[in-house]
Amino acid sequence: MPAITRRTLLAFPALSLADSRKIRLGGPIFLKSEDPALLAREHRRLGYSAAYCPAATPGDSAHLRSIREAFAKENVVIAEVGAWRNMLDPDSVKRKENLAYVTERLALADEVGARCCVDIAGSFHPTVWYGPHPKNVSREFFDATVENCRKVIDAIRPTKTVFTIEMMGWSIPDGPDAYLRLIQAVDRKGFGVHMDVCNGVNSPTRFYQNADFIRECFQKLGRWIASCHAKDLAWVPEMNVHFVEVVPGRGQMDYTTYLRELAKLPVDAPLMLEHLKTSGEYDEGREYIRKIGGKAGIAFA
Repeated sequence: MPAITRRTLLAFPALSLADSRKIRLGGPIFLKSEDPALLAREHRRLGYSAAYCPAATPGDSAHLRSIREAFAKENVVIAEVGAWRNMLDPDSVKRKENLAYVTERLALADEVGARCCVDIAGSFHPTVWYGPHPKNVSREFFDATVENCRKVIDAIRPTKTVFTIEMMGWSIPDGPDAYLRLIQAVDRKGFGVHMDVCNGVNSPTRFYQNADFIRECFQKLGRWIASCHAKDLAWVPEMNVHFVEVVPGRGQMDYTTYLRELAKLPVDAPLMLEHLKTSGEYDEGREYIRKIGGKAGIAFA
């Protein structure tokens, strides 16, 4: 991959707001069914045009075909297949098992035609798979993550999806510049970006100026973004910095900026609600996002 330069960034073919794309909003559903047709219709009933991948197994061609066909019929895209295993587990046996699982999930994403397979880089923490650890911002962590991403991608060689990892506030990549370095180092067409702007807000400056941070993320990473997460952040007053995830609309993230930047991407990268507790909270978050989008002149697919 050629060096990422300012010229590269300025060449990002963002749309103007006047020509912006419709946003594909999605989130979990609470219908208990294994029927792809029913699941797809439930997403549409809730106003979603993107979905997390239903339960499926790589190689189950008939079931995967039924998922693809049912969701396509309702114009609902499969946004992502979650991997969510620690690719840097300090235990070598667990690390090997986790990498095998992540590779399997990328295979599933490619078969079902999901926009991406997503994980975090992992952690050297001995017991909490996403926990903080001093080596999580080290060269060792970066190099191991590059190696892991290459192994997963090279094992599958995806053609319909990409492998992505999320930013985390206490491990690499912890912001857009670190993500750019990772993209360049991994050097694979099958590697993309999963955008979770809340995960990158790890300081008062980024919290107070989150609109600027959002714009920076999309300017630098937009051409690689495959899918995004939707949540919000509030600051709990204590004697140290303490941000908490809350329902969209209850925090301070600038959703007008987030939606505008998302709508200008060259692809309709889905925006997926996550980490909420109840169907009611998801309803609240969904309606808030649609309300903010409406005020900003942004349409939803």
